Amino acid sequence: MGNNAIKAHLENSQKTGIFQLTGKGLPEFPEELQRLTGNLRTVDLSSNKIEVLPAAIGNFLQMKSLTLNCNKLTSLPDEIGKLKKLETLLLNGNHLTQLPITVGQLKALRTLSLSGNKFREFPAGLGSLRHLDVLDLSKNHIQAVPAEVAALQAIEINLNQNQISVVSAEVSTCQRLKVLRLEENCLELTSIPVSILTTSQVSLLSVEGNLFEVKNMRDLEGYEKYMERFTATKKKFA
Repeated sequence: MGNNAIKAHLENSQKTGIFQLTGKGLPEFPEELQRLTGNLRTVDLSSNKIEVLPAAIGNFLQMKSLTLNCNKLTSLPDEIGKLKKLETLLLNGNHLTQLPITVGQLKALRTLSLSGNKFREFPAGLGSLRHLDVLDLSKNHIQAVPAEVAALQAIEINLNQNQISVVSAEVSTCQRLKVLRLEENCLELTSIPVSILTTSQVSLLSVEGNLFEVKNMRDLEGYEKYMERFTATKKKFA
């Protein structure tokens, strides 16, 4: 990928506020982008070979959307927390094992997508993201949904294709949670907290591909209450 090509993209980005350069084998975050810190709102560098996100990412104060899917990132710099206008952060298909605590400072964040990384534990410190709508942690190696999840404001949490065998009953106290995806994990029927069915706001609980027959959920206390929410939601979107 020659500098001339990046230069051409930069000129365009100066006008549009959008920089997109995907599948070009870039080994690093283009230093040239520093010239546009004042007006870049959207950056997409998916399907490259970027291993490190520089601390200078914290200078892009106008950025609303950052997409780095399918790169080779193993960590994020603390400076990511300076992006106070960031609404969308897509980091699927990297090698991340944890997030810096400063991610909790991304007050405008609505979508955080971390599918296909190397997380073994549910990331901490996301409860301060008051506008978070969607959290995607599918295709990781997470083994438990901890009590701390109660602080989350997310409407949808996707934990499909992990190794989860334990779900804290605290998940049922998530005030905005409507969709909880737990397909293809290691859950027994007894691992499903009854409170998710009886008292939570969850109207779509996906549990196919675990260690029990989904039809046996009908025998759980509160299943009818859950089905009332499920049906009401279905009608709303019909």
